[in-house]
Amino acid sequence: MPIGAAVVSAYNQIVFLKPAMRAPAPVIKGMIAAHNPILIWNSITMPFKDHFSRDSAAYKSFRPSYDIGLVDHLAKGLICHKLAVDVGCGNGQFSRLLATRFDRVIALDASAAQVGEAEPHARISYRVGTAETLDVPDGSADLICALQAAHWFDLEAFYAKANRALRPGGALALVGYGLLAITPELDAAIYDFYTRGIGNFWPADRVHIDTQYADFDFPYDEPKMPPYAMTADWSFAQLKGYMGTWSAIGAAKKVLGFNPLDAFVPKLAEIWGNVPTRPVRWPVFMRYGIKPGIRHR
Repeated sequence: MPIGAAVVSAYNQIVFLKPAMRAPAPVIKGMIAAHNPILIWNSITMPFKDHFSRDSAAYKSFRPSYDIGLVDHLAKGLICHKLAVDVGCGNGQFSRLLATRFDRVIALDASAAQVGEAEPHARISYRVGTAETLDVPDGSADLICALQAAHWFDLEAFYAKANRALRPGGALALVGYGLLAITPELDAAIYDFYTRGIGNFWPADRVHIDTQYADFDFPYDEPKMPPYAMTADWSFAQLKGYMGTWSAIGAAKKVLGFNPLDAFVPKLAEIWGNVPTRPVRWPVFMRYGIKPGIRHR
């Protein structure tokens, strides 16, 4: 059962109500802890760039699924597999995969609505919290990863927290995936919609996805990593649902008063054709490095 609406109510108390209107902190904490004891409370002291709480259920249903191969890709060569930290965990999809390879997982996201969609797991501690206030014991983490999330972070503050939390020989991984690839005709139409159709509505930080994080400073030396990609067989309905989760769509709807995807879907459907499913590919990119001190395998 999902962790639920109590998390959302608590988050709304913190971020959207004026201080004089908020419930006392112990009351807010109780709204979460009483609902599900595995959820650990992390106080949020400032608003964050929340582009995804608007429809966390759709995000869970339509975003591409990570696979265990990506976990093995990140964990290969680590000396220990005791603790992994999933920063910006969303609904915990990748956290659950990490739990198959690590003894414990700390999974946190600043969106209480996203964490509210997470499924409890015996080895996962879910937290509502930000990358910049990461609270993990010093030198305890074997892997700290952020999937499709690091472009929203204050990297300097996050790197400082991550460096303290990682054990020597532990890995830091900032992972993202680019625009999906299906067929040349579909790809061209989707790219045109992505850039010209809704380009003005993308958050400014989205540009880091387009540059594949190449413009980021990174605190550690980076070994050469083999290429990786996520794949799926999708129906047209799944493609449409996925595009509906794009942050630019949510922003456009607020400004325009309608969903620009609705006008694009008929053209996209015509190009898709009478085909039940098509293979879809997302190229994965990453910044990956090992904290100095102990050699990894």
